[in-house]
Amino acid sequence: MSITAADVSKLRNTTGAGMMDCKKALTEADGDFEKAIEILRKKGQKVAANRADRDSSEGIVVSVINAEKTKGVVFSLNCETDFVAKNEDFIKLANSISNISINCSTKEELLNSDFNGLTVHEKLIEQTGVIGEKIEIGSFKLISGNYLGTYIHAGSKIGTIVALSLKEEEVGRNIAMQIAAMNPLALDESAVDSSVIEKELEIAKDQLRQEGKPEEMLENIAKGKLKKFFKDNTLLFQDYIKAENKESVNDYLKSIDSNLKISGFIRVGI
Repeated sequence: MSITAADVSKLRNTTGAGMMDCKKALTEADGDFEKAIEILRKKGQKVAANRADRDSSEGIVVSVINAEKTKGVVFSLNCETDFVAKNEDFIKLANSISNISINCSTKEELLNSDFNGLTVHEKLIEQTGVIGEKIEIGSFKLISGNYLGTYIHAGSKIGTIVALSLKEEEVGRNIAMQIAAMNPLALDESAVDSSVIEKELEIAKDQLRQEGKPEEMLENIAKGKLKKFFKDNTLLFQDYIKAENKESVNDYLKSIDSNLKISGFIRVGI
């Protein structure tokens, strides 16, 4: 049967597939629209299977916060090349998924959520066929709090959300920017995993031995180095990046309101 340009355009708008792929699918399906969609989806599954072992180290990071600014999600939509990451359809797909993600608690729940009659997982497979690259959800992080501030770094390669005890919009953005720039390991010393602390102490001791320091002095000197590690790698005690002096993030919070606290943060990067 004759396949019209309108038929091809309708299938393209529905699936996002290329014009020639849509025409071929409609021809193979003898003009049956639903069958043509199925053919394109099967093609996506085939492409996805062929590219399953490819490295999807490019992509974009998206953050979304609910209207009350009490719950937020940051996740990455990964692909194989920066060229695809900058593609308008890829960015539109990520934003569509973000609208679904705010109602999910885990990556698995997101992948199994409805996306216009498909699951998100099935949609990613379909789009793998359309775009020709492996596409997948990378990191997925969830946070809640009294007030959330967010920041997406230029190029959408890093996204952060910080939870504050009080509604302070400018502070929320500033601290979220700090997290993006300085990539803190934890909120404070107590939140650093004990295995990380033990590893840092051993590294410090090894360095001191190589410098010829006496064995009986290693423990105390290593603990001093550990304090520097905490200052550099815990959010509250890092130097605040927008301060003109050596003010810490904690000092900055106190200068705004003595009751202002950070209860947590999340960060996702490509």
